[in-house]
Amino acid sequence: MTQEPLPGASTAQTMGILCLVGTLLCCGPFGAIFGIIGLNNASKAEALYREEPERYSGYENIRSARILSYIGIGLSLLMLIFYILFGGVILALITTGNMN
Repeated sequence: MTQEPLPGASTAQTMGILCLVGTLLCCGPFGAIFGIIGLNNASKAEALYREEPERYSGYENIRSARILSYIGIGLSLLMLIFYILFGGVILALITTGNMN
């Protein structure tokens, strides 16, 4: 019996990669959106795999998608905290007038 590729696993992995790359290169905290979509797709694909494991191949793509999504979401949260702190420091410097 031939196994078919797990539906949604490659999409979840693509979203995990986009989350990581988007967070690091352009979007910052907005890259977490791709991570959330990737985790959602990974959960759906895992549910399909749990129902009929002998029918599908590509379970390792789900694991890598989750890892990439979690790393991307963590980095985007760190960047969000950094942006908030940076904005607070700039605002404090502007309001106190100590910009020397």
